[in-house]
Amino acid sequence: MYSLSTCWNSHRHIDGRAMLEEIRDLGFDHAELSHGIRISLLPGILEAVGAGVIKISTLHNFCPLPMGITHAAPNIYKFSSDDRRERDNAYRQTIKTLELAVKVGAKLVVLHTGSIEMKDYTDRLLELVEKGEKDTPKFQKLSEECAEKREAKKEKPMQLASEMIQTLAEQAGMRGIMLGIENREALEEIPFETDFNLFMRQFPARTVRYWHDCGHAQIKHNLGFIDHLMHLENMVDRLQGFHIHDVKFPGQDHCPPGTGTIAFDQLAPFVKPEHIKVFELSPGLPVEDVRQGIAHLKAIWGLD
Repeated sequence: MYSLSTCWNSHRHIDGRAMLEEIRDLGFDHAELSHGIRISLLPGILEAVGAGVIKISTLHNFCPLPMGITHAAPNIYKFSSDDRRERDNAYRQTIKTLELAVKVGAKLVVLHTGSIEMKDYTDRLLELVEKGEKDTPKFQKLSEECAEKREAKKEKPMQLASEMIQTLAEQAGMRGIMLGIENREALEEIPFETDFNLFMRQFPARTVRYWHDCGHAQIKHNLGFIDHLMHLENMVDRLQGFHIHDVKFPGQDHCPPGTGTIAFDQLAPFVKPEHIKVFELSPGLPVEDVRQGIAHLKAIWGLD
C-alpha cells in the first residue's frame, strides 16, 4: 500500500477530517498520522476514519502530541534516557499512540528508540561534505572521533532502549499492532546500523519490525558511515515498510522523489507488495511538487 504522512499538511489544518480529505484528494486511500498531530485534530480524524474517508496505515510516535506540546517532537521523551521520569513519560505516551492506533485501525507504529549523549557530529560532518572536504584529514579525524565515542557510550542507552521495547512489544502484541524500529539520520541516535540486526533479534519478529527511512539512510551514506543498499539488504528479513523522501546532497531530506540523489531504482528489488510505503514529505512543498514526486516514485516501484 502507498500512504502519505500528515507531516506534510497537519500544521495547516485545524480540522482533522479536512486534513485527511486533502490527502485522499491526492489519490491516497491510506494516510500515516505523524508525530505532529495535535489533540484538537483527533475528533475530525476519528470522524473521517469512521465515515470511510480514508484508512490509516501507520502512526508515528508520539501521536497525538503530549499535552502542552504544539509542534512535532518525536524525541521529546527518549527510551534511552538515564532519567527514569523521562522513560516513564516515553512509555505512557507510546501507550497512548498504541491506543489511538487501535481506534483508527492502523497496522504499525513507527518508533525512535533514543540516542547517546554526545555533541552533534552529524551537522558538523555534513558541513564539511558540503564544502567538498570529505576527503580531508579534518573530516577523517572527526569521523573517527565520532565512531569511537559512539562505541564507548552506547552500552547503557542500548540496554535501556531494549528494555523499553521489550515491554512495549508485549503491549503492542496484545493489541495486534506492530512496532517499526526506524533507522535514524543523526549519528548519535540508536541503534547504529552495525548493531541493527543483533538489536532486532532480541524481540519477537512478528511484532517488532524494521522500518527503513530512505532519506535517513542516504544521509549516512553521504557521510560514509553506511552503504545504503547494503544496509537495506541486511535488514530485508525484518523489513515492514518505508518512509519515502529524497535527499538533496548531502543532507537536505524530505524532498520529493526524483529531486535528490537517492537511486530509487536500486532500492526497488527490496520493495514487496506487502510493505507499507509512506511518503514523508516536507511541510513546505506545494501540491504540484508532491504530485510529481509521487508519480516519479510509483513509476519506478510500481502502483500497488
